[in-house]
Amino acid sequence: MAGNSFGESFKVTTFGESHGEAVGVIIDGVTPGVEIDEAYIQVQMDRRKPGQSSVTSPRKEYDEVHILSGVFEGRTTGTPLFVVLYNKDMRPEAYDDIKLAFRPGHADFTYLHKYGIRDHRGSGRASGRETAGRVAAGAVARKLLERRGVSVTAYTKEIGGIRCARYVEGESERNAVRACDPEAADAMIRKIEALSSAGDSCGGIVECRIGGVPAGLGEPVFDKLDADLAKAMLSIGAVKGIEFGAGFEAARMLGSEHNDAMNSQGFMSNHAGGILGGISTGADIVLRVAVKPTSSISLPQQTIRISGEEHTIRTVGRHDPCICPRIVPVVEAMACLVLEDHLKRQAALHA
Repeated sequence: MAGNSFGESFKVTTFGESHGEAVGVIIDGVTPGVEIDEAYIQVQMDRRKPGQSSVTSPRKEYDEVHILSGVFEGRTTGTPLFVVLYNKDMRPEAYDDIKLAFRPGHADFTYLHKYGIRDHRGSGRASGRETAGRVAAGAVARKLLERRGVSVTAYTKEIGGIRCARYVEGESERNAVRACDPEAADAMIRKIEALSSAGDSCGGIVECRIGGVPAGLGEPVFDKLDADLAKAMLSIGAVKGIEFGAGFEAARMLGSEHNDAMNSQGFMSNHAGGILGGISTGADIVLRVAVKPTSSISLPQQTIRISGEEHTIRTVGRHDPCICPRIVPVVEAMACLVLEDHLKRQAALHA
């Protein structure tokens, strides 16, 4: 199975299935001599784990971090860093009813047609649980980025058509949906709870703001910084779209409106989202991702069995009615991986 690794100079490979023994990640290219421990990584794992509130899955996975290699006496050695997270609350029997049927919106149909076999236990590798390894790797990348003065912050911008009207710094870690606007957060929570009670789900938009990135980062033509960030974000299972800066609104703007004029202090606006020609400008990098509604809903849906027979299915189990709150740390993690990889490539260019 190809496609489990990401990055060049800072490379990660995730492993494990949703209801298998464990999930985790192998990280290669870690700078040696950096102080890091399991507690630092655990902070990010706790932000992603299920069971945090009434608007997330009730599955109880503590995602306790175990570093098996790559750290000695509290410092990275420069050798591959191996992080494992043992699954504790597996209930594969909950998926027996869908073993021979395809769930609408899931990867059941495509995995079976690609490999001739599929792990029906919570979608296996196609499950959102795969992102636990990404978040662990992203925490390591974040530690390295902190030394360079780079910050990565994501937050919920919109859920179920309810959009944040303002940005309140630090607010996203004070409410259950990780929204940047407390009033919008309350409305979002009510909407999610109502949809969950009705057996349905919703999606939303997550925004990510990256500060402290120096000008000149990115590898034209095919490894542009925004192209790699786009691949990173679109590799997250629930993400269906991405935009930078003004994004799709740019299609409705004039050149005189969209161009970021400059003065002696730098750029006077940031419609480009901090990237021009695939290379960072030094301004904040701003991107937004569209997150689809959770596929697992308890309403009856039309589908087919593996045999081709038409079938009606209801997906039961422990699922997030909206993925946005828990995808925020995943978006941050993927951004951290891309930035650390490009910073290492840039350092090699000027070595």
